[in-house]
Amino acid sequence: MFTRAELEIKTTAELRDLCRRYGLKPTGNAGYKTSWIVTLMAFPQIALTQLRQGRGLKSPGFSVIRFLEGVVDEMNSPTDEQAALIKLTMESKAMSYPDRYDQENLLNLHKANMHLEMAIALLT
Repeated sequence: MFTRAELEIKTTAELRDLCRRYGLKPTGNAGYKTSWIVTLMAFPQIALTQLRQGRGLKSPGFSVIRFLEGVVDEMNSPTDEQAALIKLTMESKAMSYPDRYDQENLLNLHKANMHLEMAIALLT
């Protein structure tokens, strides 16, 4: 990601700012430029090693993905009329109260369904 050469030409303050940008802490004494350089050079490989070891952010198991697919199935698909109302709502057309609450709820359900389908696609 970062080469030693490109990091060596930066000042300690620039290196510190770069680490802050990514939420990293220096390796060792923060007063030494090397501490910042080592951190910036090593973190990508450390992150991937942690992923491979199942530490931190990890992929859910097969049963969880199946559960999410069940949730999508349970939500079903909109009817033609519901799909039309969703399209109308996305065009910023609002019904009068109290129907507006249900209209927004329908749109939120549609968005949730779409996001769940996208999540499943990303996880499989």
